Amino acid sequence: QVQLVESGGGLVQPGGSLRLSCAASGRTFSTNAVGWFRQAPGKEREIVAAISASGASTAYADSVKGRFTISRDNAKNTVYLQMNSLQLEDTAVYYCAAHRSRIWGAFRETGFGSWGQGTQVTVSS
Repeated sequence: QVQLVESGGGLVQPGGSLRLSCAASGRTFSTNAVGWFRQAPGKEREIVAAISASGASTAYADSVKGRFTISRDNAKNTVYLQMNSLQLEDTAVYYCAAHRSRIWGAFRETGFGSWGQGTQVTVSS
């Protein structure tokens, strides 16, 4: 089973940027789609972005389109989430997860597993 570890979170001002990393260990996850999710206090976890195993396909939640970019480096067994123009509403714990297939069927949490422990992103002035 693959283990995922997120890093790169922190405190940033509105309009700032952060890059999150999701590193896999235990086995490669180059044959799995990977997603980034977030959960804000008092809210349900939501999918933010996903990338197919090859990296050729990506998808984004409407709330982050044009601001966030998901990418992966399979040689490094790592998936990234570049977050620009951060807003107060982006404050949440961010998680990555591996899908059981090379690409998701529906852009939602179903099929994703091997969750990391999460990394806190706080956007505040």
